[in-house]
Amino acid sequence: MDVSCDLEMDVNGEEIFIVDKNVICSYSGRINKLFGKTKRGTKYLKVIFHDFPGGAESFELITRFCYNKGKIEINHINVSTLYCAACYMEMEKSVSGNQNLFELTENSLADIRYWTWSELLDALKQCQNLIPVASSSGVIDKYLDSLIGRVASSCETSPCPSTSSADSSGFRLSCDSKSTESFKNSIFRATWWFEDLAAFEPFLIDILAKQMVSRNLDHGILSKFLFYYQKSRFASAKIMDEKCKTMETVIEMLYLLDLSCISFKTLFGMLRITLNLKISKCSRNKLESMIGSLLDQATLDNLLLPSPVGSSYLYDVNLVLRLLKSFISKGACCVPLTRLKKVASLIDLYIAEVAPDPCLKPYKFLALVKSLPESARDSYDAIYHATVMYFEVHSGLCEEEKMKVCSGLKYEKLSTEGCNHLAQNKKFPTKSAGQALITQQVRLKSLLQETNQASPYINSPCSFVETENTGKEDQQIVLYAGKLDLSTENEKLKVHLQGMQCRVLELEKVCRKMQNQMAKMLKSRVSSHNNARSLPRLCS
Repeated sequence: MDVSCDLEMDVNGEEIFIVDKNVICSYSGRINKLFGKTKRGTKYLKVIFHDFPGGAESFELITRFCYNKGKIEINHINVSTLYCAACYMEMEKSVSGNQNLFELTENSLADIRYWTWSELLDALKQCQNLIPVASSSGVIDKYLDSLIGRVASSCETSPCPSTSSADSSGFRLSCDSKSTESFKNSIFRATWWFEDLAAFEPFLIDILAKQMVSRNLDHGILSKFLFYYQKSRFASAKIMDEKCKTMETVIEMLYLLDLSCISFKTLFGMLRITLNLKISKCSRNKLESMIGSLLDQATLDNLLLPSPVGSSYLYDVNLVLRLLKSFISKGACCVPLTRLKKVASLIDLYIAEVAPDPCLKPYKFLALVKSLPESARDSYDAIYHATVMYFEVHSGLCEEEKMKVCSGLKYEKLSTEGCNHLAQNKKFPTKSAGQALITQQVRLKSLLQETNQASPYINSPCSFVETENTGKEDQQIVLYAGKLDLSTENEKLKVHLQGMQCRVLELEKVCRKMQNQMAKMLKSRVSSHNNARSLPRLCS
């Protein structure tokens, strides 16, 4: 074959090759389509490649194959490069009946099952420089299918698969370990591959994790690998973009897993890391959604995250509100009451921590209080005490702003001590104090009615008078509260409320006395009834 140099090929701007057009055309369908009918001697023939897989090094292998009449050594180091280059150059069919590079590499790939673990890893690492052809051609899928199969089988059976090589870091533990090492071996069987796969680029981990999920690999093990991968990559990352890409990949993969298999503590650790990273909004939302769904596992320390740079308030209240929104995103009725109450207790502690922040706006404080349904709290005493602290720090609030803050309180769920304290607290709006007294009076009236119904034989003038007076006082408070004029009657109402408070305490004492009397009478009545039944017939 006469050889000339009549074709200039610029490969990805890395290097320029001067080759014989006819030699290349006899093996490459792509080049043959461009210059197959061009006469020899034509000047200024040039091809510019911008996305040749593997770059100049890969193209050099192709020219060697062509100039060597279709002969080249194929091994696990270069098979990925040759396969992808053959696909790119359309060498699936030999133009002149010459050796078919695509077929040769296909035959080599068919023997993947005989490769050692190290050879498989080397081939996969080569693919990282061959994107996107390696992905579209399916060669990555071939490697990953073999890799995942080995991982799955080793986790189920033995830590020493037959395909392992002596130099593989994944198989340094002997199969002849003693029984005392059984626990160590079981952990090893599950995680031996972590270190080897942590060297891959994020896009390859993305493909790997998705295939592992589709193959039903244990989600707990997979989540541990993703956390390990993130920590390992961060340790070696030199620029911020690498960390962002790694974090986004890990979040995307974790989002595909069963939440019950993911460590909540590690998720919150990732959240703290992302505070200093500019990851995509989509990834951040997914991370917050996962954490929000598991919020009942959180502690107060988890929630006390600093506010974003440039914010005046101390803690990131907006983040906590988003987490709460994720927690009840499916509706409060769909969340078990035990989980709901656990989160409510946590949020009450959080509100108490952020209440003294002088920069916390009233609407933010109220949003935290109202973020959960009323059914989540059996008592609102914690909310009341947090409100007390908030008013002490925010003494400049007007009555209207204070009433808005107080709208988060449920007076009927305040304890007697809470209502009494609120009624005498001068920092609270007068209407709020009046409402607390009304609640106490209604509660006391209901208690007296229940007592009278339970003891119809008790006809004490004292109890009758107290019950009657309770009703009158109740009507007076309701009437007074309806005609309340804060601008002129403020001081008079405070004096009146204090008097009413004393009256409530007296009525409570009467109730307790009546309950004790009723208990003694019931006990005496039951005792006499039992004695009567035990007498002989002749004495009855």
